[in-house]
Amino acid sequence: MDENGSFYVVDYGKDEVRRYRRGESQRIVVAGGNGYGNRLNQLSSPRYVFIDQDHSVYVSDSGNDRVMKWMEGAKQGIVVAGGQGKGNGLTQLSDPEGVVVDQLGTVYVADAENNRIMRWSKGATQGSVIVGGNGQGEQSNQLHWPFGLSFDRDGNVYVVDYGNHRVQKFELEYNPQ
Repeated sequence: MDENGSFYVVDYGKDEVRRYRRGESQRIVVAGGNGYGNRLNQLSSPRYVFIDQDHSVYVSDSGNDRVMKWMEGAKQGIVVAGGQGKGNGLTQLSDPEGVVVDQLGTVYVADAENNRIMRWSKGATQGSVIVGGNGQGEQSNQLHWPFGLSFDRDGNVYVVDYGNHRVQKFELEYNPQ
């Protein structure tokens, strides 16, 4: 939901994100909606959405191994994380899931298949691993298919570690690249 009470729905099957405004029954497509694909006006198996204070829509586009940003009213998005094909390099994602964006425009994404959480500073061409990245496992520094993430007011990140049936809390230090 955004601060106006509008809520956003990811439609995995239709490869789009829709916005529903309070008191209105009509939906508005705010990302994707142009069929399955990898063009900048398309999504492929979108999973999670985050709405920032400017009403930009960030979508984890898992089928394209990228996170897309769609500014309000835009007809196409821009790649803000990944987009260099499936892989485990610092320019790549592999089945991105949960996504959160801070007030500086830093994108945090649960990189599920790589068992890590990545941070992409605004405008960065590569990300950095901030949690996990130590192979699949159940140790405190390992994840197994991270799905969702959230932050508290102190900057701690909470990770839904799906494969390990747990939620982990991590304290982060912010060091921009």
